[in-house]
Amino acid sequence: MKVLTAEQMREADRLTTDRYGIPSLQLMENAGAAVADYLSHAFADLSSHNILVLCGKGNNGGDGLVVARRLRERSAPPRVLLFAEASTVRGDAAANLQRWQEGGGELHVVASAAEWSPAREALGEADLIVDALLGTGVKGPVEGLLASVIEDVNAWRDKRKIRGACARFVCSVDMPSGLPSGNEDFGGPVIRANATVTFTAPKIGQLLSPRADCVGKLIVREIGTPRELLDDDPTLNLHWLEPGEFRRLPMVRKPDANKGSFGHALIVAGSVGKSGAAVLGGRAALRVGAGLVTVATPADVLPVVAAGMPEMMTAPLLATKDGTASVRNLDSDHFGPVARDKSVIAMGPGLSTNKETQKFIRAVLHRLSLPVILDADGLNAFAGHTDELRTRKPELLALTPHPGEMARLLDVTAGDVQARRLEIALETAERWQCFVILKGFHTILATPDGRAYVNTTGNAGMATGGTGDVLTGMLAGLTAEFGTKNWERVLGLGVHLHGLAGDVAAERLGEAPLVASDEALPEAYARLLAQWHDVVH
Repeated sequence: MKVLTAEQMREADRLTTDRYGIPSLQLMENAGAAVADYLSHAFADLSSHNILVLCGKGNNGGDGLVVARRLRERSAPPRVLLFAEASTVRGDAAANLQRWQEGGGELHVVASAAEWSPAREALGEADLIVDALLGTGVKGPVEGLLASVIEDVNAWRDKRKIRGACARFVCSVDMPSGLPSGNEDFGGPVIRANATVTFTAPKIGQLLSPRADCVGKLIVREIGTPRELLDDDPTLNLHWLEPGEFRRLPMVRKPDANKGSFGHALIVAGSVGKSGAAVLGGRAALRVGAGLVTVATPADVLPVVAAGMPEMMTAPLLATKDGTASVRNLDSDHFGPVARDKSVIAMGPGLSTNKETQKFIRAVLHRLSLPVILDADGLNAFAGHTDELRTRKPELLALTPHPGEMARLLDVTAGDVQARRLEIALETAERWQCFVILKGFHTILATPDGRAYVNTTGNAGMATGGTGDVLTGMLAGLTAEFGTKNWERVLGLGVHLHGLAGDVAAERLGEAPLVASDEALPEAYARLLAQWHDVVH
């Protein structure tokens, strides 16, 4: 799904009206209805909640007034606070203000700090707040009355735990109020939402702003803009990874398929003390559907790796005195037969930074014509040697650095990488002519030709050793299964599914106790397949 700036969204709305004849008032009606529908599905007992709708004077407030009216029609009448004099509301928002009042809806006007002081008591009575104060038009930090309101709402939300249960919920309409629509940070207060229902497409700020964590769960709803209006626009090069991005992948297997139909992944991983990385990678490759998986690992640790999963094949590598992969594997042509007839090779997890091992990694990259996925120590081998990454065809190399690994490749700090995540992912993908998966909060997949995909599955519980090894194995397994014809979609599927598996595990175990070996991939795959079916059919 395409990701838009505020200006691109306004243009899409204009074209929807001018080209397809859908009035802007109808778009607002559809937007408010979409939020009300989401709340009705999220809260089965919606009518039992004390709902407070906070409206600004602009179109975002107009959306909020539609939400209020739609909730009232569902026997869940909210209290509405308008943070402006009614006479200052214009256009479609004014039309919906009139409809709210003509329908018998009560309106409480809060136009000053003095009026907010007594009205603030409404927060204490509410357990569900609909934030419709400010939308995508924010140009700078929120100040004055609305800044106070935002801060008070966040304080209200932070006290949401009552008797051990999360009893307070904030749903933002289109954007959390105060959040920039771009990837900048204005520095002012921003509503910390539990969920944000946005319209037509995600906005850049919801995915890449330093305050993007304020969005909570992101829900995108159609309100009338034809999908082809965005899909056919070649200038829109930023995508959100969601099930629709994988509609062209053959995720349902043919009845007459066999293990040879789904490729053979080779995982080069592990060393003495780091055999677990090889096990995690190999298991993940099998779990996502590779027909066959072989883990090549130093002979010293092969028995440990082989015991990790009976379905996993292993191949011994000649070892250094430290128990790491030796460059002699290439000199003696020991590695050639191991790599023969494989569909993809993933290198890095647990291989170590031993100098001889790093020579081995760099040499393998140049000697084999297979698709290669580099992670962990596979990336560290190219610190100071990044010019060697350009020697392969772009469709045959994918890098999966976390910010620290990217910093080592670029000889900068991790903070420098984090400050320019999208730009750095795109710049390095073009410079090295490869696919770059920059991991972290909202992982970015950048392509050699200037496109990028942002993923929002996953959680902080995945910030633990071994989760990157699992991703490497998943990417290798999916590449073996689907090939490289649509490799960016295949890689995107791996990133999205990896985060979803983390979410499934966190639902079951909580975030802090989560470890990389928690078996959540089968359930996550089933969930994604159900979503894929909904998109395709």
